[in-house]
Amino acid sequence: MKKYSIITSLIIAGAAILIFSCNNTKKRENVENKNSVNKTFLASVKTVKAVLSEQKRELILTGKVEYDPNKVINYVPLISGIADKTYFSLGDKVRKGQPLFDMRSTELSALLSEKISLEADEKVAERELKTSQSLFDDNMLSEKDLLAAKGNLRQIQAAITKIKSDMNVFGTNKGNGVFTVCAPMSGYVVNKNVSSGSTVAANGEVAFTIADLSTVWITANVYASNLLFVRQGMDVEITTLSYPDKVFYGKINSLSQVFDPEEKVLKARIIMNNSDLKLKPEMSMLVKLKDETPQQLVTIPSDALIFDDNKYFVVVEDETGNFMMRNVVLHGHHNDMSYISSGLSEGENVVVKNQLLIYSGLKEK
Repeated sequence: MKKYSIITSLIIAGAAILIFSCNNTKKRENVENKNSVNKTFLASVKTVKAVLSEQKRELILTGKVEYDPNKVINYVPLISGIADKTYFSLGDKVRKGQPLFDMRSTELSALLSEKISLEADEKVAERELKTSQSLFDDNMLSEKDLLAAKGNLRQIQAAITKIKSDMNVFGTNKGNGVFTVCAPMSGYVVNKNVSSGSTVAANGEVAFTIADLSTVWITANVYASNLLFVRQGMDVEITTLSYPDKVFYGKINSLSQVFDPEEKVLKARIIMNNSDLKLKPEMSMLVKLKDETPQQLVTIPSDALIFDDNKYFVVVEDETGNFMMRNVVLHGHHNDMSYISSGLSEGENVVVKNQLLIYSGLKEK
C-alpha cells in the first residue's frame, strides 16, 4: 500500500510538471507571437520629422478681361438723322479718320445752308470794308465807321468758323445733305449699333465703340474673406480655358476700396500688355495669387493630420518608440503640406502611416 502511494505521488508530480511545462511553452509561444505582431506593425509605421519653413499660400480668384477705359471711345451722335450707308463691321480694325458711315440729317443740312449764307455775307462785308478803307484814306469816312465795318466782317467770319467746327464734329460734308462720320481713333470696333437705314438720335444710343486692345485690364473679384490675403503689388498667374497650356503673368496694380453693390466684391485690377491680341474683352479668367510670408512655422505633410471632434491631432513617436497623440492648431495648407502654429515642435517624429490605428488605440486607453 505504501508502495502504491509512492507511485501515485510520482505520477501526480510528473503530470503537474508536464502541465506546467506545457503552460510555459504556450505562454512563450504567445509572447513570441505577440512580439512578432508588434514588430511587423512597427515596421509598417512611417514617421517624418517636423521642420520649420516659410508658409506658402495660394488663392484663386475669378475675373474677366475688360477694355482699358483710357483707350476706348463710345461715339454718340450729336445730331439726329438716318444712316445712309455703313463701311465697317463688328470686330474690324480701323484707323483714325477712316469713314465709318454716311448720314443724312436735316440739322446738318440747315447748318450747311447757314454756312453758305454766311460765306455770301462774308464776301459782301469784305467789299464794304475795302470801300470803307478807301473812303477813310481819302478822309471821306470817319474812323468809327471804318471800325464798324471791320467788326461786322469779324463777326461773320467767327460765325463761319463755328459752323465749320460744328460740322467737323458731326462729320465730313459729302454734299446733298450727306455727311460722313469718321473714326475718332485707331483701334478695333467692339460695339456697333448702326446699320444702313437705321435712325440715329442725338445724344441717344452709342452708335459704335472703338477700343485700342494693345493694353487691357483684368479685373478679379475679391471677397471679404480674402482681404487679408490680397494686396496691391502681388504677382499673379492668369489662366483661361481658351489657352489651357498658356500662363499669363502680371501684377495687381490697384485694389478698389469700395465693394461693388451688386456683386459684393472688391475689384483687383491687373493691367496687361496685349500686343498679340490673345486677351479678348469679356473673356473669363482665373487669377492665382501666391504668398510667402517671412514667418517660420512648423511644417508637416497634410496626410499626418487627424480630424476628430472638430480638432486636429497628430501621432508623435518619442525616442524610446512610444507613441502619443497631440492636439495641434492648424495655421494653413499649401498643396500637400500643412503649417502648425502650436502643439508641435521642430524635430519631433510625426507618424504619417498607420497613424489612425495608433490614434484609435491611444484614444481607447
